[in-house]
Amino acid sequence: MSAPHVSREAFAAAMQQKTQEYLQQVMASVNAAPDGDWIAASEEQVRNLSADFRHEVFQEALQMRADAAEAAFPPSARPEQRQAFGQ
Repeated sequence: MSAPHVSREAFAAAMQQKTQEYLQQVMASVNAAPDGDWIAASEEQVRNLSADFRHEVFQEALQMRADAAEAAFPPSARPEQRQAFGQ
């Protein structure tokens, strides 16, 4: 039996705030760059923001899948409970 999938819609909803924050940070970085130097003055910061965001997105996707898998399977009985059931 394979682990349950997480809906794309649920994942997108969970990431909505972080996505908004990321986009706002990118625009703030570009806006802070001096005229005539937009690319050079903001490219590294935007690249770092993007790397951090990519990491957060992947981490959240994995966590949501792990949570869904955990919720799909009931906890197993403790060893002393298993022995009691077998008696």
